[in-house]
Amino acid sequence: MTVVSRYCTPPPDWRAAAAPGRMAHEIRTQNPQSCRVALLGLPDELGVRLNRGRPGAAQGPGAFRKALARYGTARPEWGSWPPIFDAGDVRPTLNLDETHRRVTAVTSELLQRDLLPVAIGGGHDLTFPFVRALAEREAGPLSGIYLDAHLDVRDEPGSGMAFRRLVEACGVQGLDVRGMDPYSNRSDHLAWFRAHGGKTGGFGPDDPWPSGPLFMSVDLDVIDQAFAPGVSAQNPAGWSPTRVESWVQAAGRCSRIGAFDLMELSPPWDEGGRTARLAARLFCSFLHGVSERPSGSKEVEHGE
Repeated sequence: MTVVSRYCTPPPDWRAAAAPGRMAHEIRTQNPQSCRVALLGLPDELGVRLNRGRPGAAQGPGAFRKALARYGTARPEWGSWPPIFDAGDVRPTLNLDETHRRVTAVTSELLQRDLLPVAIGGGHDLTFPFVRALAEREAGPLSGIYLDAHLDVRDEPGSGMAFRRLVEACGVQGLDVRGMDPYSNRSDHLAWFRAHGGKTGGFGPDDPWPSGPLFMSVDLDVIDQAFAPGVSAQNPAGWSPTRVESWVQAAGRCSRIGAFDLMELSPPWDEGGRTARLAARLFCSFLHGVSERPSGSKEVEHGE
């Protein structure tokens, strides 16, 4: 893959990192042919630093892979995991726009190969260039669902900019946020969000989802800090892992979800590595959902 080899560092040797019998042992790194899902690391935290967040998210993809090597059976009870290709990590630069350009280029290459991209970050600003690749590919308007304590609709560059940029620069027409902390979001940000059609409620994971092509993003700070201390901004009254997992698995089942990410894993603050292990669990939950998608169909009975 020309673009991937140009902008990415190679992924780990999963057969050496993960014991036989683990799902990760089967992840491919050399050839994406016949794979269904592409794993992409986004090890950059410049956006977090610009917003004065806790540093450490650049180490997120590495900690995630380390946790994944130790979690997930290769032979789940429902049958099998979708074949996975690990494209490696996009190499960041000291320029936010250039890093974003690289993320879009690599993601576009994965989409061109009919792979379902799953990104692991890294600052939440990286959702913007990641989803931008999907928006450029889709013929119709794109909508998104994100789980986050923060709206992330700031005008200034940084980790809190992603969803405003997706609306203004990519024509995203529908945004649904769940898990927003009312004490952590400015009133003018909420006003902007609602003025541009943003919603904070209205449907759950088991209800019909918005129509048309979709993406889903999970900022791990939506989860209560008791379960997820290793994030850029801890949440003292966040969601339970089980609640997040219900949304993630539903997203996997929804055939109109064209991109998915897990963001803001920050290993220096992750006591016992439990946030990284939870991220690995959520990745498995998404894959479980993908495995239930009807082959060759753009519709599923659940969530359409």
